[in-house]
Amino acid sequence: MDAFGHGGDVNALAARIGGSPERIIDFSASINPLGPPECLRRVISRGVELLARYPDPEGEGLLTVLAGGLGLARDRLLAANGSTEIIYALPRALPCRRGVIPVPAYGDYERACRLAGLDTIVLPLREENGFRIDFPELAGLLRAGDLVFLGRPNNPTGRSFPAADLLALVAAFPATFFAVDESFIEFIEAHSDLLTNDMAANLVVFRSLTKFYAIPGLRLGFAAAAPQAAGLLRRQILPWSVNALAQEVGKAVLVDTGYAEESRRRVRRLRSELQEMLADIPGLQVVSGEANYLLVKLNRSGLNACDLADRLLMASERSVAIRVCDSFAGLDRYYFRVAVREQGENELLAAALLRELAPRRKRPRQVRARTPALMLQGTSSNAGKSVLAAALCRILLQDGFRVAPFKAQNMSLNSFVTRDGGEMGRAQVVQAQACRLDPDVRMNPVLLKPTGECGSQVIVNGRVAGNMTVDDYIRFKGRAAEAARAAYDGLAAEHEVIVLEGAGSPAEVNLKKHDIVNMAMARHAKSPVLLVGDIDRGGVFASFVGSLEVMAEWERRLVTGFLVNRFRGQASLLADAYAYVYDFTGKPVLGTVPYLPDLGLPEEDSVGFKAGLYAREAPADPHVAVGVIDLPHIANFTDVEPFLAEPDVHLRVIRDAAELARALPGLAALILPGSKNVPADLAWLHGSGLAAMIHAAAGRHLEIVGICGGFQMLGERVQDPHRLESESGEATGLGLLAATTVLAPDKTLRRRTAWHQASGMQVRGYEIHHGRTAGDCPGALRMADGDEDGAVSPDGRLWGTYLHGIFDDDSFRRWFIDRLRSAKNMEPLGRVAAPYDLEPALDRLADVVRASVDIPAIYRSMGLA
Repeated sequence: MDAFGHGGDVNALAARIGGSPERIIDFSASINPLGPPECLRRVISRGVELLARYPDPEGEGLLTVLAGGLGLARDRLLAANGSTEIIYALPRALPCRRGVIPVPAYGDYERACRLAGLDTIVLPLREENGFRIDFPELAGLLRAGDLVFLGRPNNPTGRSFPAADLLALVAAFPATFFAVDESFIEFIEAHSDLLTNDMAANLVVFRSLTKFYAIPGLRLGFAAAAPQAAGLLRRQILPWSVNALAQEVGKAVLVDTGYAEESRRRVRRLRSELQEMLADIPGLQVVSGEANYLLVKLNRSGLNACDLADRLLMASERSVAIRVCDSFAGLDRYYFRVAVREQGENELLAAALLRELAPRRKRPRQVRARTPALMLQGTSSNAGKSVLAAALCRILLQDGFRVAPFKAQNMSLNSFVTRDGGEMGRAQVVQAQACRLDPDVRMNPVLLKPTGECGSQVIVNGRVAGNMTVDDYIRFKGRAAEAARAAYDGLAAEHEVIVLEGAGSPAEVNLKKHDIVNMAMARHAKSPVLLVGDIDRGGVFASFVGSLEVMAEWERRLVTGFLVNRFRGQASLLADAYAYVYDFTGKPVLGTVPYLPDLGLPEEDSVGFKAGLYAREAPADPHVAVGVIDLPHIANFTDVEPFLAEPDVHLRVIRDAAELARALPGLAALILPGSKNVPADLAWLHGSGLAAMIHAAAGRHLEIVGICGGFQMLGERVQDPHRLESESGEATGLGLLAATTVLAPDKTLRRRTAWHQASGMQVRGYEIHHGRTAGDCPGALRMADGDEDGAVSPDGRLWGTYLHGIFDDDSFRRWFIDRLRSAKNMEPLGRVAAPYDLEPALDRLADVVRASVDIPAIYRSMGLA
């Protein structure tokens, strides 16, 4: 039979057009668009073991699972090598003399009857009646000894019928056998009301499991009937018919109710969308079916479905295969059938049909224009995807594209305030700079700022939505997902390309059900995915393979390749590993990015900071040492990052009292950074002995600076009457400044310009805090509106401010360092020694990544080349 008339033989179609199977989108084969359930991979991983043992001759274990799931007695069931084996066994097994088939219908019904020596008659289903079965008309044809084949739903029309109509006919004609094909019924309903323990003796219901569970290569089906009819059928089924692997797969998929429910929900939506798109194309008439496929009639003068199928297959863009239906009795060469596939593929089908039938229309009215996109996901947290996203943003900008970054959900205590007073993750701010864009909260619509082990402050579109536990946030995630999708759509409409970043890993199976940031977002954006792995940690190739192994099929289809990050050595040595990964997954490694120390870019979160990223050897030349306390809930630690580039500064991270004791003799300054939980971090300072040491050191020649939460800690008390960060309601400060802070529900979010009172220098930064601090000390800064910020001790050696980013200013930072040098009897430099400018760093990063990654291949996956 011609490849167009059978469906599913993509290799034959590819040979016909002289191309590769990957170029063809096959709408001729009607299997579940979700692909096989994830539980299938767990069974397949035992494939060698299963193939090495004999199967159960009659599939007893499988039938036990079936009986339990369907609520049927075991003697009413039999397993077979797909529904086809049952179809061909029926006319041989049952005492029947004639086949009766309402048409159009699956062709094997008639062929099975003919091979068994039965005459057949057909009942044409009328187009004007929507191809519905006319049961009174069918009844008029029936006689004793007939075998009636019915599809529920029908293939190819997709039309079903009420069980009550059939059961009335079954009761009225006890000498006629009725064989009902329910191979596609699970796309419509969870339980068939034909399957009961009191099934009539003349009724047989059979199903294929390969369509709904997307496993056509395994061949698995079953039949249900009254014990006598089941026994007759069983004699016609060869023993060992169902192999051991198929039996185990069947047992696994039949109990996967979550997959079944999601399949029905998704297919209903996809079918409705596809039907709407096709019905809007001139010259097409769509039959309103209920299954995972649609029957379509072509009403176009001078063009039939065979010609249309040829044009679609030979198209210069993606080839599309449709099922021409002239081989179905009752249909002519103007009918074709299309499977319901994933949204993006359905849109490609509609667009291909438009090109042939209405070329003046660019795309279906229901399809929004897709903005080319690329998503970077990681095999783990801190795999380097934020930095690589920034690199790709800069590369796209250099290549002339209007590009923007996007991360649906970020968990970080490093945040930034936008020009309009919204709060977003610092990583997307750096990525925005790589695109030379002003930061926009839509680039990071959901920000989670942990407040403890099991809770976070949730920020949506730059504003606080509330403090939530994990369970609270799971319940809130529907709203968060809506906000993320709306933010993405807004950005995508304004830019030519979007670079998306995932979070954590898409392989975190415990989180996939509620995912809004990884594959779910990639699907919404219709974006290919690059999976990034950190080879410096080890196990990167196992991570690549393992990540794909736990993905659903639709997720695997989104992955376009892998990036190996942070490699030290000769990349050619990895060739064998890359070949192995490709052979195992079918996905290429598209780049090997070298290890890049001292990038000069802000870190996304505290993972690198906690791991010792800021650890440096002391400069050999004269220098001052600046300490920063590593608080348990440290926030915006990047406030001290500009000191790393200074040639005369040694930045020391202090994590405990012993480390502070060793550092104190040489320290010129000590900085208390921001905190997301000031009361808890104060308790830690007191309990660890650090508070007493800091208090004692304040009387020496040591400058102590507090930023935001660190400023609050320098005061006498932090009161939390609304229990925003603690349950106690009040925490004792370090008592170094005569000030008290009260935490308020309203969060201050603003960018400010100020003058540092001691230096008279202008500084800029941003505020992110709940606290309101008051006391007897004068302010450390004077704002442009005349207000004062922070506080300073009488000798000026102890001060605090709410202004994040104060040390980003090159001139002020140099003034601060030179003051420390003078206190240490060192000559001030009097000039900026290390400008804090991200632009050169971003360009250097882009140069390295461009040289290390197959950019043309990535552009092709995005549709840019």
